[in-house]
Amino acid sequence: MEGLEQIERLSKDIASAAITLSADEARFLVDTYYKMQDDRIRSANQVRSLAESGEPHAVLDWLLVQSTSLENQIKRALGKYSEANKLGQWARSVVGIGPVISAGLLAHIDITRAPTVGHIWRFAGLDPTQSWEKGKKRPWNASLRTLCWKMGESFVKVQAHKEDRYGKIYADRKLLEITRNETGALKGQAEAILEKKKIGKTTDAYAAYSVGRLPPAHIHARAKRYAVKLFLSHYHEVAYQLHYGTPPPLPYPIGILGHAHKIDP
Repeated sequence: MEGLEQIERLSKDIASAAITLSADEARFLVDTYYKMQDDRIRSANQVRSLAESGEPHAVLDWLLVQSTSLENQIKRALGKYSEANKLGQWARSVVGIGPVISAGLLAHIDITRAPTVGHIWRFAGLDPTQSWEKGKKRPWNASLRTLCWKMGESFVKVQAHKEDRYGKIYADRKLLEITRNETGALKGQAEAILEKKKIGKTTDAYAAYSVGRLPPAHIHARAKRYAVKLFLSHYHEVAYQLHYGTPPPLPYPIGILGHAHKIDP
């Protein structure tokens, strides 16, 4: 009992000190949190399997409790870190963006190195013109790309929330992509993917690509990516305004070509 009290006091001290985390420390904690989350899910599945088979699992139960506690403490520390920043506060006001994702965005994205949102998209691996050529350095940040993937999944889960915005944007975009797919508007992309990638001929994906259609999983990913990129454009706009005290330059399609509709954050 005394040991547990000491751990609790220590966690409070760390949570209070979390507002002074460096970007490197925050990135490390975000990566650690998700690794622990994956391990905890695997452990929970193992405990469930052992329990169903009648096998002893007391030690694994204990380990699961301890890892869950530490995972929650890391989440709490990252929450303090993001709460102490105005940009983090704005991000957390968005349904689907919690303490870990907001902390990861703060730690990975440096607005002084991103004059446009396109810089963020490329850094996160969301620029479709990018490719990782064999033997060359990865052209994007793997951790930020993973964070954006998790963000997209979060938007999908919260789309029924009454105050959600980006989940509904995902849903609307998915309907548009389905319509475009069914009318053959994406046929060229399907053919290009089939030519470039090795896809098993017995898979559902091949069945779709071979008739000029994108499979459902691809449509899902496209719609998620659209919602995430829109959120990042809003994140960039807020970050730019907070840092420089002025709105960022209009995106090229709006400011130069004048034929796009801007959605405000």
